[in-house]
Amino acid sequence: MAAGPPPDALGRRILCGTEYATVRYVGSVPATAGIWLGVEWDDPQRGKHDGTYEGTQYFKCRHPRGGSFIRPNKANFGVDFLTAIKDRYGLNYEQDVQHGTENTLVFGKKTVEFVGMDSIAEQQRQLNQLVDISVRECAVSHAGPEEEISRTCANIRHINLSKNLISSWETVVAIASQVQNLETLNISENKMKFPSTSTSVSSVFSKLKILALNQTEITWKEVLLCAPGWPALEELYLTSNNIAVLESRPDNVLQTLKLLDLSENQLQDGSQLHAIAHLPRLEQLILRNTGLTSIYFPDAGFGCKSKMFPSLKRLAIQDNKISQWSSINELDKLPSLRSLQCHNNPFMDTEKNPETLRQLIIAKISQLEVLNKSEILPAERKGAELDYRKIFGKDWLAAGGNWNPEKNKPSEEFLAAHPRYPSLCLKYGAPEEGELKGQQPLTLKNQLLTLTIKCPERPEQKPVEKKLPESMTIQRVKGLLYRLLKIPGSELKLSYESSKLEGKEVELDNDLKPLQFYSIENGDCVLVRW
Repeated sequence: MAAGPPPDALGRRILCGTEYATVRYVGSVPATAGIWLGVEWDDPQRGKHDGTYEGTQYFKCRHPRGGSFIRPNKANFGVDFLTAIKDRYGLNYEQDVQHGTENTLVFGKKTVEFVGMDSIAEQQRQLNQLVDISVRECAVSHAGPEEEISRTCANIRHINLSKNLISSWETVVAIASQVQNLETLNISENKMKFPSTSTSVSSVFSKLKILALNQTEITWKEVLLCAPGWPALEELYLTSNNIAVLESRPDNVLQTLKLLDLSENQLQDGSQLHAIAHLPRLEQLILRNTGLTSIYFPDAGFGCKSKMFPSLKRLAIQDNKISQWSSINELDKLPSLRSLQCHNNPFMDTEKNPETLRQLIIAKISQLEVLNKSEILPAERKGAELDYRKIFGKDWLAAGGNWNPEKNKPSEEFLAAHPRYPSLCLKYGAPEEGELKGQQPLTLKNQLLTLTIKCPERPEQKPVEKKLPESMTIQRVKGLLYRLLKIPGSELKLSYESSKLEGKEVELDNDLKPLQFYSIENGDCVLVRW
């Protein structure tokens, strides 16, 4: 006679072959003999119906064809945690160890290879040294006998339990309660039930620093209900959980959090971020593909810093639907922002030249040091800000801007579009009218510049006038000057003076950048020193 399902089968996660499912019904189906399991498959293509069979609804499925019936003997209800460890690392005494070099254990930083074990005592010794354990896809479903984990694996600090058969948060607690010094826990890809009401705070996760709950179907409300039990948590990964609304602020919880990843959750709107804006230590926020259309911090005006996200240094907003440059302006309000990733957003389609696009973002966010994983060097920032000041100079004048401070009253509309413009004028001086005459479009390539070449420290060298394409790199300019002035190009130090701004000298210190990067114009003077 075939074995029946376990008494707690309803709601349990199972494997059937290589397919994962959740048991939604246990019982008979008329016109057939014996017990059936009604299951909802993770992959709805595997199913046949929605839990309704011949007019009777036995269970419900999210997908109209996500369910089917299977016999209990086809369902793998999984193994306990310790059995999975022994199987994974070839330490099950009952089995012959024939995995050869695949049997590797990590003891701190030391990797040890096992071919076989002589005795149970030796196996026990090795289990007790395990620090970093991965039992991913090992069909772990329960903790096993009480206290057996703590007796056997006393030194575990890092556990990867992803893609197993864990059905509830209680099972996670039962395992973790036997691991005294647990620091890292990955339980992603386990569809499980979480507490729906506040639970008594225990010390089970008192040392936990990193927790991954990706693809677990957890809600934000459930996160906050569990969070009091994570008093030392620094990194929390919550990707792909269908979290749309951050209903409430995490008051008195997650106060130690430094990294939060909400990627692949379709957030309702940008205001959801306000719920997490006052986490005091949050340094990194990852919001890749969250459906964001805008970002705004209403507590601060133009050119002011927000009190939101006080410690945020790194922000990732790539693969979203941000279409307006105003959201990029808003990011300048973040007092600690140093790194931004923003690829694949519609606002980036407004400028076809990627170099110009990068310069605009740099000029708009004053403290940014890394953009799309590429460092922003001081020379690049200076060039970007000088260019920005020049490009929008005519708009500034037209909107009421003036080089006379008493008459300088740009409109609210201009300041909304260019909130950093006043500070750029303070930094580099307001653009003179003459400086803006005949301004060429940024996209115009290979425009010839008429430049005067001077050697200020060598009066015997007479100034020379040359026509150079603005796309010419500094390296090529040095090569030309080497031939022209008969001196080694590698020893040259170049800078330039604008004909519009007397006494201001700008170093040409990046050999790979073109002349146009430094906003050099007709009539400017290139200074050569060696």
